[in-house]
Amino acid sequence: MDISDFDRSRIYLSWEVDGKFHSDGREVALLEYIYNRPDIDQLRGNPQRVLQAIDDFARSVTGLINIGETKGAVVTKLIADYKPDTILELGGYVGYSAIMFGDALRKAGGTQYHSVEKSPLFAAVAASLADLAGLRDVVRITVGTGAEGIQRLYHSGVLKSQLAMAFFDHHKPSYTADLKRCERLGLVGPGTVLVADNMIVPGNPPYAEWVRASVAEKRELDRDSEEKGNPNLQYRSRSIKSWEPSGHEDALEITECVGVEA
Repeated sequence: MDISDFDRSRIYLSWEVDGKFHSDGREVALLEYIYNRPDIDQLRGNPQRVLQAIDDFARSVTGLINIGETKGAVVTKLIADYKPDTILELGGYVGYSAIMFGDALRKAGGTQYHSVEKSPLFAAVAASLADLAGLRDVVRITVGTGAEGIQRLYHSGVLKSQLAMAFFDHHKPSYTADLKRCERLGLVGPGTVLVADNMIVPGNPPYAEWVRASVAEKRELDRDSEEKGNPNLQYRSRSIKSWEPSGHEDALEITECVGVEA
């Protein structure tokens, strides 16, 4: 891929400000920016306009670590094609992906988008923006790490059967462990689609190794691992290159569970 393939007019401002990429006040500033817009009434109940307002902030005020329009379009097409009823997201940040994918889920006939976010502040911003977008009945936000969110949703009975789709965009070293946790709990099975972001920036070799491995290879990997998964699940995985909203090349790992080997 070449940067000429990316619309440079859509590039966000730099993520890094004085050595920080988030948690420096920009998330609250985003909320104030949106609610102080003169067109706020046009945003109410309109997910696309809310997403556009978030993009406007990131292009004119401060960059944000969102998935962005380009990679986001890859995932919304998957949602339209697979028509999941429920999606689990790990790593919600300010709600950009929850709004984009929650809207796509609703259009595809789905009903529940569960977003897990570690930061209570980010979760509050995301909840406010999802509500503004008219997605209160679809998007549900849980505060906690990926592991905490999975366990809480499972043990409360909210996630009580196999997931149709899961989106990983949280703490990168936790991708593999949290996928294995979902496997152990029976949340992954034939037909489940897994989407992992940031497979180039910054990259995630352990996760890629697990989802691309054969059952025999996973059994070997699992033998000495502290975090056990279900190596008998058969995966078909592919990488799709795309662009960060910053203009950096990145990739999504799209994995489908196609069976279980006895």
